[in-house]
Amino acid sequence: MKPKRKQWFGVSPCLILLAILTIAGDSPGYSYVIPDTDQSLCYDTLDTISAPAAGDPFFGQDAQYESPAPSYADNGDGTVTDLNTGLMWQQGLPSEKMSWDEAVAGADTCSIGGYDDWRLPTIKELYSLILFSGTDPSGPDPVNLVPFIDIEYFEFEYGDTLSGERLIDAQYWSSTKYLGLTMGGDSTAFGVNFADGRIKGYPSQEVGPPGRDFLMTSFVRYVRGNDYGENQYVNNGNGTVTDLATGLMWQQSDDGTGRNWEDALACAEDLILAGYDDWRLPDVHELQSIVDYTRSLQETNSPAIDPIFSCTQITDEGGNINYGFYWTGTTHAGAVPYNTGTYAAYVAFGEALGWLMTPDSTYVLTDVHGAGAQRSDPKCGDPDEYPYGHGPQGDVIRIYNLVRCCRNVDGTGIEDTTDNEGPGLHIIGNNPFTSTVTFVCTVPVSGLVDLTVYDSVGRAVHTVIRSNLNSGDHCFSWDPQNDQVNAGVYLLRLITTSGATTIKAVYTGSL
Repeated sequence: MKPKRKQWFGVSPCLILLAILTIAGDSPGYSYVIPDTDQSLCYDTLDTISAPAAGDPFFGQDAQYESPAPSYADNGDGTVTDLNTGLMWQQGLPSEKMSWDEAVAGADTCSIGGYDDWRLPTIKELYSLILFSGTDPSGPDPVNLVPFIDIEYFEFEYGDTLSGERLIDAQYWSSTKYLGLTMGGDSTAFGVNFADGRIKGYPSQEVGPPGRDFLMTSFVRYVRGNDYGENQYVNNGNGTVTDLATGLMWQQSDDGTGRNWEDALACAEDLILAGYDDWRLPDVHELQSIVDYTRSLQETNSPAIDPIFSCTQITDEGGNINYGFYWTGTTHAGAVPYNTGTYAAYVAFGEALGWLMTPDSTYVLTDVHGAGAQRSDPKCGDPDEYPYGHGPQGDVIRIYNLVRCCRNVDGTGIEDTTDNEGPGLHIIGNNPFTSTVTFVCTVPVSGLVDLTVYDSVGRAVHTVIRSNLNSGDHCFSWDPQNDQVNAGVYLLRLITTSGATTIKAVYTGSL
C-alpha cells in the first residue's frame, strides 16, 4: 500500500521548513520531482481488486509502485506550496472563468500573498496537481464524486449545470499552446480537467461562424516558483535513455506491438533490458513527463517526444501515417456505478483523434485534442465495437496501445551487466561547513556524470560537473558564497550510468 499523504494546515514558516527538510532528507534530490498519482487501489478490467502478487494477472499497476507522496503546505495567505515540486500555487478560484488571452494577461495583475511574479502554469506544472484518486463523473447518474485534485488545499468547482454547463466543465488553462490546429482549424492551448481527469487541447481563440461564434472560458490557477518539467536526457547506448532531471530510465524504443492493458502490464514486468529486470509500466505522471510539447505531427512531422526516443509509426483510423497512444499503469476510475475500473489512462504522442459529426450527419476524423493529450481507453475488448469512438468528441478507441517502460535509476533491480558497484560520494572535512566544501565522487564506469547541488526543496543551485569522466575517484569543491545562497541543508546528487547517490551537506555560513 502506498504511504498516506503528509498534510500541513496553516502551519508556521518554521514548521514548513522543517517539513521540507524532512522530505528532502528522504528524496532523491533530482531537479524535477514527479509526485505520485495518489492511486492506492488496484483494479482489474471491471472493478477494484486485492493487490495482485508478482506473476498474477494485473500485477505491476500504478498502486503497486511508490513515488513521492503528494504533499502540500497551506501558507495561510491564499497560497499553497507543493512540497515535492517547490511550486507555489493560487489556492482559490477567480470569480469568473476566463478566456485564454485573459488568463495569460491576468497573471500580471495577480498579487495574491503579496507576490508579483505569478504566471499561468505550463501543462506539465498544472498536471503535477492531478490526483488519480479521483473518479470520472462521465456516465449516467454518477454518485460519490471525487475530483482529481486535493480539495483539502485547493478550491474546486464542478461545472454549473444550472446555467447549462456540463458537470465536467471544470477545465483549467495552461500556458502551453499546441503546435498544430484541432477540430479542423482551431488555435489550441492545453488544459487540465480536474473534474474528469484528462489533458486536452481547447480552442484558445474565438471559433465558429459569425453569429454563432464561441469563445471558450476556463478556470485559472496561477503559479510561481521554479521552472518545472525540463528534461535532461542521456542516451546510454544500450537501448535505454536516462532522464537526469527525474532519475527515470526509459526504454528507448517501443516494440511496435499493440496490447491491451493486462498484457501491457505483463510485458513491462517481464522485460529484461540493459541488464535490468525491474522495468514497469509508467504511471500517468511519469509518462506525461517525457512529452515534448514543442513537437507535433502537424508542425514538426514527428511524435510529441524528444528525438532521442524512437516511436513506431502507425496507420491511423483514417488511413494516414500517425503515432500511437501509450498505456500507463494508472486506472482512470469511473464514479459509481459506471465504468469503475473499465478504463486506463494513456498519453497520445501522435494526434488525439476523434470522430466529429458534421451537419449532414456524416463523421469526419480529426485531431480533436492535440498530441500530448491524456485520455483513456477501455482496458480490453474489441475496438471495432467503437466505429465512431467514444464521448462527446468521438475519441477514437484503440484498446491495443503501445508500451514504453521505465525504471528508477537507483532502483532495486538486478545489477548492471558490468557487475560494478554503484557510485560513491563523500565529504572531506567538516560537515556542517562554513565556507567551501570538498567532496570525492567515485565513478564506477567511464561515461557521462552529473554532479549537482540542490536546495532543500529540490531546486538546482549549482552544477559541479555534467560531462564524461573516466572511472575512478574525482575531487571537487563547492563554495556557496559564489552562488549567493543562504545557510541551510543542501543535497549533493551524483548520477552516473551505473546508478545514483545523494548526500546531505549543511552550510552554516560564517559563524
